Amino acid sequence: MSKSFPLKPLLELSQTRMDDAARRLGELIASEQEGTRKLELLQNYRDEYESRFHEAARNGISPDEWRNFSAFIGRIDEAIAVQKANVERSRQMTVAGQNAWMAQRNKVKAFDTLQKRHDLGEARKEARLEQRQSDEHSAKRYANREDGGES
Repeated sequence: MSKSFPLKPLLELSQTRMDDAARRLGELIASEQEGTRKLELLQNYRDEYESRFHEAARNGISPDEWRNFSAFIGRIDEAIAVQKANVERSRQMTVAGQNAWMAQRNKVKAFDTLQKRHDLGEARKEARLEQRQSDEHSAKRYANREDGGES
């Protein structure tokens, strides 16, 4: 009878942690993608608003309208800068999440390798035991045949 893998609880724990790290990585990737989408929306809005500003300037606008356009473009630029920082922070968190997942995956691989070695060792032990039992059985049959032949 083969012994069970003694590190099985650690293997299962590392698999659970790897699954958790994978789930977290998925959330981080989704968050990064959402942040990037928001940044693109802000940049597109700024480009559209700047085009309207240039069109209005060509048609003639008052100094107050000029200031309002300029001030609003400035606020959009600030929002873009903040969103760029958020996206960069999100990218860094995604990279950290990838590293955490890879570290957990490597642990699972290591425990899995140990389990395969353990299982192979146990299979070899069982094969040797079966061979020994078969040899003993054959030897007994041979001995019984020899005893019966001399009688």
